[in-house]
Amino acid sequence: MSSPTPAAPAAHRIGFGLAAVGRPGYLNLGRDHDLPERGVDAMRRRAHELLDHAYAAGVRHFDTARSYGRAEEFLAEWLNAPGERSGLLISSKWGYTYTADWQVHAEAHEVKDHSVATYDRQIAETRSLLGDHLDIYQVHSITPDSPALTDTVLHGRLAALAAEGVTVGLSTSGPAQGEAIRAALAVTVDGEPLFRSVQSTWNPLEPSVGPALAEAHGSGRKVIVKEALANGRLAVGDARLDRVLGPLSASTGVPYDALALAAALHQPWVDSVLSGAATTAQLTSNLRAESVRLDPAQLAALAELAESPAAYWTHRSQLPWT
Repeated sequence: MSSPTPAAPAAHRIGFGLAAVGRPGYLNLGRDHDLPERGVDAMRRRAHELLDHAYAAGVRHFDTARSYGRAEEFLAEWLNAPGERSGLLISSKWGYTYTADWQVHAEAHEVKDHSVATYDRQIAETRSLLGDHLDIYQVHSITPDSPALTDTVLHGRLAALAAEGVTVGLSTSGPAQGEAIRAALAVTVDGEPLFRSVQSTWNPLEPSVGPALAEAHGSGRKVIVKEALANGRLAVGDARLDRVLGPLSASTGVPYDALALAAALHQPWVDSVLSGAATTAQLTSNLRAESVRLDPAQLAALAELAESPAAYWTHRSQLPWT
């Protein structure tokens, strides 16, 4: 009698984003320790190791972008390698061009351009790598002044992509995320909403976009949370954060990173929360968030960590690329 086939791990609401492992320089804290080797081959091996680890643990949503160095390439290699790869959701983004030439320190790591010409170039590049694996394609970091909100020629291009079965979405950054989301929700082509997914920064330090994400979710859009660890600030802690996170970590038995991700998972409008882990140990720790149950008092304690959007985004803009 053959032994029973092991049950597949339950799929996670936590996805894995490749922002930290597709290029040598990024603004997450602790990279010198996490990634001592930054050559292309070393980063490729690390990305594939993390993708294998995530898939084995039940992660099925994988997120990347044209500007994440060679992240789309690394993901494509993994997708096309031998082995089981079922039930995946693959999202990517266009609108930034990677310009650091595989350097940790560069004058500019990426250049933003939401023009039709950039879209035409980058969708071709993404398709050449990800092919039919692409499920969601998002305009990268829309702000209220982005031409992607008003360019009807671009809207036509994106609607054509949607007609091919790809979900068209947007990601947001900056202190006016809510304004950008609400403007995007109003964009239509031939009477139909254009943007069907939203990927935004939300974490206990910067929760201001929550109401707009709730509106997006309520209107049927998919909501993805990025930077739930505030580029590592909520994993490392400091004197102010420790006063809240320390007791919560002690009472729940999980580390800071799992608490922060759990806070995002507890929001009723969230569909997926991205881990930006750079090591398998970090990813394993991040995935513990799925089992954390926070009561109203614990969630209220985390809410006390909130900074003003202006203060949060100013601090983020000053983080060094390392």
